[in-house]
Parts: sequence; C-alpha cells; structure tokens
Amino acid sequence: MVTTISNYDPTLFQGAAWYYARYRAKYPQALFDLLADIFNLDGTERLLDLGCGAGLVAIPFHNRFAEVVALDPDADMLTEAQEQAVNAGATNIRWIYDRAESISDDLGEFKLVTMGRSFHWMQRELVLSKLDSLLNNDGGIVIIKTNENTWESQHPWKQTAIAVVKRWLGDRRRTGKGGEGEWKALEIPHETVLANSSFSNITSYEVKFEQSWTIDSYLGYLYSTAFALPSFFGNNREKFEVDLKASLLAVEPSGQFSEVLPVTALVARK
Repeated sequence: MVTTISNYDPTLFQGAAWYYARYRAKYPQALFDLLADIFNLDGTERLLDLGCGAGLVAIPFHNRFAEVVALDPDADMLTEAQEQAVNAGATNIRWIYDRAESISDDLGEFKLVTMGRSFHWMQRELVLSKLDSLLNNDGGIVIIKTNENTWESQHPWKQTAIAVVKRWLGDRRRTGKGGEGEWKALEIPHETVLANSSFSNITSYEVKFEQSWTIDSYLGYLYSTAFALPSFFGNNREKFEVDLKASLLAVEPSGQFSEVLPVTALVARK
C-alpha cells in the first residue's frame, strides 16, 4: 500500500536505512518477553508498529502475534525491513508506506501498538486520538525509548565521537531538510502527552542490556542517525572517517567499546 505523504521531510533519514538496519542497537529479547507477559499475548492478536523503520520492533516481536502491521514514511527503511524480515522468516508482517498521522479504522483492531524511537517525530496528540478507536479494550500503547543521549553522553569515547562530528559538521546538531534543519528537544515529555490523552493509565518499565561496538560498527551507527547522515559530509566523508578512527583509537587503542544501555517501555492504557 502506497499513499501520498504530505508535510513529511523525506530527508530526515535519507541515506540512513542501510546503516539503520545493520548498526542500530537491537532491543533485547527480555523487553519483548516482558511486554508479552504484561499484555498476556497468546499469539492470536494483532500488532500495529508505527514508525517501524527497519523493523527493529516488528521483526523480533512478530512471533507473538497472528498479524503485524508495520508502517513507516521512509520507503528505503521499508525496503530494508522487508529484506530483514525475509532473512528472519517473519512472514506475518504487512508493511505499509505511510505516516502514522494517516492511520484510520480501515486498518482494523489491534491488541497492541508499539512505537520505537519514533513517537518524537510524530504529531503526537493527533496520532493518539486516532489510536483511540483502533485498540482493543484490554490493549495498550507501548512507547520504547533508549535513555542514552549520544549527543550528551558521559562516556569519553562517545564524547570523542561527537567532537569529531562537530569538527566536520559544526556545533549545531543537524536534522532533516537535507541537513539544514535544527534539532529541537521535546518541550513536552511523552508522559505528559499520554496523560492528556485517552491513554492516561501509564506505567514505566526498564530493561538494561550490554551493547558492544567496534570503531566500524559505531561509524555505521553514526551514519544511521538524523544528525550525521553520510550525505552531510559530502566530499569530506573519507577524511571524517579517518579522523573518527584515529580519535577513537587514541581513547581506546583496542578499538572495542561497550556500554550498558537502559531501555524504557512506557505502557499506556485507557
């Protein structure tokens, strides 16, 4: 299904999909097991994954549902997601090219709606109002977010990586509009937006997991972000990569890095 997507900046993750599918930290299986227990999933329900990206929620969670509907406004992300789904043998996922703001009752009814690292890009109040009629009475919304802000990390090696990014792209954190847009933090947290919606019964859960990186995989991660897309570096891309590798090796000569990442699941019900 392909629809016309208006008021969407197609450059937001332009060129990032290949890197996103391969280098973004994957959510731990413990998270999906926890959500399955919370909602008593028995394999007969339906899941709606909004802003699905490269399928980082839809694919590892697919075997808990009879059907998964995964929706994203980035065609390249959906291409990568479908390839990853084939590799994983996930055959019960329907991929839809569209914005979350365009959902309607035509999609049917769902037990669960998930949004992983995507809700902050949406018109949140509008999306929640549209979800009101799509969820079962015993269902809910899960907003998944990692609590580590790379741009403001306290890890010396991450601070070094961001310093290199700033050296080549400037101090201003870029996002969208071909790299000319300016990133802005959310003034209103997700919890407040949820509390003012039909889904005001909110519980927060946290799962921690260890993530390991090499210099090459962290470079791939940076290229998957809205602030360091490959295109932003232009003809300086090779020089940036040389600078990043040398700078990270100066911090950690082994070129191996690890961190404990906390993942928060905001579970909201009516």
